[in-house]
Amino acid sequence: MEDAHFKGNKSNLLKKLIFDVLLITDGRTTDILEHLLNEKVKVKVIQQGLLEGADEQKTGENSGVRNYIRESVLIGEKSGVVVSHNIALVYSKNVPPTLFENIANKQDGIGKAISSLGMRTYREVLDCGFVNKEEAVDLFQLPVNIQLPDSNNQIPYKKYFVYFGPSPGIQLVEYFNPNILTHRLQQETTKEHPKEKG
Repeated sequence: MEDAHFKGNKSNLLKKLIFDVLLITDGRTTDILEHLLNEKVKVKVIQQGLLEGADEQKTGENSGVRNYIRESVLIGEKSGVVVSHNIALVYSKNVPPTLFENIANKQDGIGKAISSLGMRTYREVLDCGFVNKEEAVDLFQLPVNIQLPDSNNQIPYKKYFVYFGPSPGIQLVEYFNPNILTHRLQQETTKEHPKEKG
């Protein structure tokens, strides 16, 4: 018989391995999130707008260049589970115009928009790991209120650039729901052992 403590450690190890793949991939994280959740996700834009004043100066860009900041969450279409909280800085001069308009019009999640337009990209992971919820920061290192369910677990995050050419087009930081794997396991367990009708 297997020791429950050992079984729990194996479960934690498996979760860590899966999150490690999510954090280091230079592919579309949306695809991985949808696979983990076992459903499509949709974007809910929290706030979005042109960078102005001090924030614009922090990007190091010349004034007059339209740069957008977008804060959003990805949510399971069926379950309503929030899977990630995302902050993106879009450098308009380095992003194809059709994609920039799509983002500015809040039509899609950035990853889905890139995919639907068939654009080739390269992603450079700058940083990744796990943080406590109260340690989460935006792209300017300012504290951010992450809209993820409360959890005792640390939050996995990834910060990266998306390139469409030689210069970065988008900089993102994504914070992932640490309970997404537990949600999926509960979903699978319910399938295997449906409640008996009585």
